[in-house]
Amino acid sequence: MSQIPRLAMPPPLALYIHIPWCVKKCPYCDFNSHEYKDTQNFSDLESMYVNALIKDLEFSLPKIWGRKIHSIFFGGGTPSLFSGKAIQKILGNVRALTPILYDAEITLEANPGTIDTNHFESYKEAGVTRVSLGIQSFNDEHLKSLGRIHNSLDAKKGIEIAMQHFNEVNLDLMYALPHQTLDEAINDAKIAASFNAKHLSFYHLTIEPNTFFFKHPPKLPLDDESAVMQETIEAILSEHGYKHYETSAFAKPKSECQHNLNYWQFGDYLGIGAGAHSKLTFHDKISRESRYKNPKQYIEKVNTQNMIESETNVQEKDLAFEFMMNQLRLIDGFTIQSFEEKTGLNISAINNELKIATNKKLISIDDEIIKPTLLGQRFLNDLLSIFLK
Repeated sequence: MSQIPRLAMPPPLALYIHIPWCVKKCPYCDFNSHEYKDTQNFSDLESMYVNALIKDLEFSLPKIWGRKIHSIFFGGGTPSLFSGKAIQKILGNVRALTPILYDAEITLEANPGTIDTNHFESYKEAGVTRVSLGIQSFNDEHLKSLGRIHNSLDAKKGIEIAMQHFNEVNLDLMYALPHQTLDEAINDAKIAASFNAKHLSFYHLTIEPNTFFFKHPPKLPLDDESAVMQETIEAILSEHGYKHYETSAFAKPKSECQHNLNYWQFGDYLGIGAGAHSKLTFHDKISRESRYKNPKQYIEKVNTQNMIESETNVQEKDLAFEFMMNQLRLIDGFTIQSFEEKTGLNISAINNELKIATNKKLISIDDEIIKPTLLGQRFLNDLLSIFLK
């Protein structure tokens, strides 16, 4: 094992809570999500899983002892399948077991097809401060091709209800969809911006292994066409006051997603729940761990304190790449001081890589700040490959 003895202070710590169930598995989704079949007994399943999450956190406390939680994120799956009572029980135990920043952002992902006014009211009462709605598109044909359980009317209604209850609302959309035209992508961007939500995410649809789309590839826009979509969407959102601060993220002033920022700034996170991942920094190592994916198996493993399926330490030779894989997603880049503090490496360790990236005009280095150029943003994978040992 290659130790990293220079990590004096761990970075900020976030808590990720995975809810693994969905009404229907989307054909593009490669997240750990499972369709639930027995709707009559879902409340019993919810109760068992909530208890398992609490035990998981209890058993994980020695690894994060004394560290404050900076943000909490309920992801999935579809967290909005869970009742407000269940979310309240989880957050109540998190507060009892760990110190949390008084203004910590608490986000819950929601599907417009699974929520109503009562849901949002109960989540707000439970302590949720931010909702992220999985819209994907406002075009009914595209929603159908993506396997979504909601239509455009559901999406718009869900946004209106969410914004009545929460100051911080994110809308998740995608572009470069099967058979999507530039005009359709523009229309999605304009409708999304018209709601004036404080945060928007626009993801390029990618075909991931172990998905229905991978086995049965749909006809997607050509690379040049999707590049024009991306540039046009960015311009539209800029006109509506959104700052492009990460590859796929746009925010109104002071409304960046704090939880995701922590990921991109190479912060730490404890992930609890089926298939959840963690990255934890200690004085001599950075550890990554993942939990068992199957919900039933996860619950059984938690009860024997054996919920972690794999655990590895980041090797020193991989540190720079892992740091860059996150930080170079940020439009404003990072400081040299941040690199050295979070990796334990001296910036001179990557002088050669930085020189190559600079010569290719993929990054700029100015006043101790390293950031991707517009070309580097467009060809991020090419930029990252430079730092891959």
